Amino acid sequence: MKRTTLILGFLTGLLCFSFNCKAGTDTRVLLDSTAVRMFQDGSGIFNIYKKVSVLTPQGALSYRVLKYDYDPLTANAAFKYAVVRHKDGTVDSIRVSRTLDYAAPAHMIYWGARQIMLQIGALKVGDTLEYEIEKSGFSYALLAGEGNADGRFTPPMKGEFYDIVPFWVTEPTDRKVYRLYAPQSKELQFQFYNGECNSSVRFTPDGGRIYSFAVNDAKPFNSEPGMADLYDVAPKLLLSTTRQWKEKSLWFHGINEDYGSFSPTPEAENLVKEILKGKKGEMEIISTLTHWVADNIRYAGISMGEGEGYTLHPLKMNLADRCGVCKDIAGTLIGLLRIAGFEAYPAMTMAGSRIESIPADHFNHCVVVVKLKDGKYMPLDPTWVPFTRELWSSAEQQQNYLPGIPEGSELLETPVVAAEKNPINIESNNILDENGTLHGTFKITAEGWADKSIRSIFTRNDHREWNTLLEKELLAISPKAKIISVSYGKNPLDYQANPVSITYKFEIPDYAVVGDGELAFKPVTASGIFNRVFSFRTLGAYEGDRNYSFKCDIAKLVTVTEDTVVPKGYLLEGGSRKQKSGGTDTWSENSLSQNYAGLHLKQKIRLGKRVYKAEDWSDFRAAVTNYNDYCNWIIMKKR
Repeated sequence: MKRTTLILGFLTGLLCFSFNCKAGTDTRVLLDSTAVRMFQDGSGIFNIYKKVSVLTPQGALSYRVLKYDYDPLTANAAFKYAVVRHKDGTVDSIRVSRTLDYAAPAHMIYWGARQIMLQIGALKVGDTLEYEIEKSGFSYALLAGEGNADGRFTPPMKGEFYDIVPFWVTEPTDRKVYRLYAPQSKELQFQFYNGECNSSVRFTPDGGRIYSFAVNDAKPFNSEPGMADLYDVAPKLLLSTTRQWKEKSLWFHGINEDYGSFSPTPEAENLVKEILKGKKGEMEIISTLTHWVADNIRYAGISMGEGEGYTLHPLKMNLADRCGVCKDIAGTLIGLLRIAGFEAYPAMTMAGSRIESIPADHFNHCVVVVKLKDGKYMPLDPTWVPFTRELWSSAEQQQNYLPGIPEGSELLETPVVAAEKNPINIESNNILDENGTLHGTFKITAEGWADKSIRSIFTRNDHREWNTLLEKELLAISPKAKIISVSYGKNPLDYQANPVSITYKFEIPDYAVVGDGELAFKPVTASGIFNRVFSFRTLGAYEGDRNYSFKCDIAKLVTVTEDTVVPKGYLLEGGSRKQKSGGTDTWSENSLSQNYAGLHLKQKIRLGKRVYKAEDWSDFRAAVTNYNDYCNWIIMKKR
């Protein structure tokens, strides 16, 4: 079986450059051009040319070294030439024979990616740098490379070509061009997204076609805080010879079945029997196997030889090593589900950005689909749910995926997870004395994705660190905070038993600012404790308009109740208040009142989805602004 690949990160560096230059006017790109010659088997030669003018000393510094990432499994890459043209007309030729080729920096996935580096040296303002890189191989979404110059690299889906071309820029660019030669036998579909370009198709004497796409006077892309992925909002070009996603689905199914990725072994059969002792029912069995794999197959991407990509490693290997990347974790679950009598298959997805209708392989992650008794397929992701009560992470809602199933599938999308499936409930009961000391309790409970976020104190750290980390959370309220006691259940690692619940009893001297007949303090629940589940507060504080879609972490429902007994004779300045803001699926309702028992603060915010359109911004911001308004200082005045 030939080596085929499913890579765990969309390595855009394979087609882009690893510069450290900042957007602005330190440099100006005069021409950024990529010319591609496609071969019959879907591979190609990519000639990448760039000509840049240095405008400032900082610009000179940013281009002193050129770097380019490639993967030796799919391509070769080399600098063809580089020259520096000076203002006085002299030209320095850089010796490309001095190019360094070394292991690329890596984290958690060590599959032998390489990087070439060429030192340009000191540049001066007014210099023009011109260089060309040639890559021979094929584009690969998940690793990014026969028929080409040396015949070494055959694309996984032989005969098919695709490319995903970012057309956004980080420097002012006079002209950006992508040109592709396709043989006569190759039919190509393409689309330019999130902007406009000049495009053309021309016939060649040999019956082939040259497709050209160009943008003039391109400005650096202006990002917005919390914006969706650049591939979702910035200009890009997609091209593919594959007609429909169903063809890719059938191919993905076939290569893994032919390879025997999920073949059972006696050891695996015995393991399934042991795991499922006493388990009954469809969902209990699926849940048990999913969580076992999630909790017991460690994420570690080391090179394991053949099958480093679209082909999933054999079940026998995965169980022996008990480690791997997402495709190994998914493949293990598929094998165990099949032993248990289920139909289960791999699926490809893109965690972080949208996949378009044109079948260009914008994937970075492998998951699972299992067929239920009603005939419907259910997605599972063991990679994202270790020590989590979910089977499919809420952080993956509104995400495209392509199952590799026997009948083939078109591109699918995971539905929105109802906010009520991810509740966060906080209760605080406090007594504030006249000298400003606060005595109180704080309790937080959560379910779904939020449960995982809070429970990570226990699941991601040694038990000897738990108390220190719990104290650190309380100290976010005030550096003077003292824990009287903290409880978190008998075994917080047993996440399937109950939702997470943590209760503090505490004391904070000088919590309130005490003045002449006045007390001022912030609600305990709004003072930074477990801030990780309140990221929406910062996102919603952005005051600008939105031109692009944006993301919250998940859909969730947050309910906060805080009761505070205050010293006698103190009244709430401004009196009681109540307000509701937002829209139909994203809203907040908040109230602050005082009665004989003291102050009562009630906050509730519902964030209806993970990915929002730009036109949703007004409702989202109104809901969060209203919530934040009730997190500010509370002023009490003595009668």
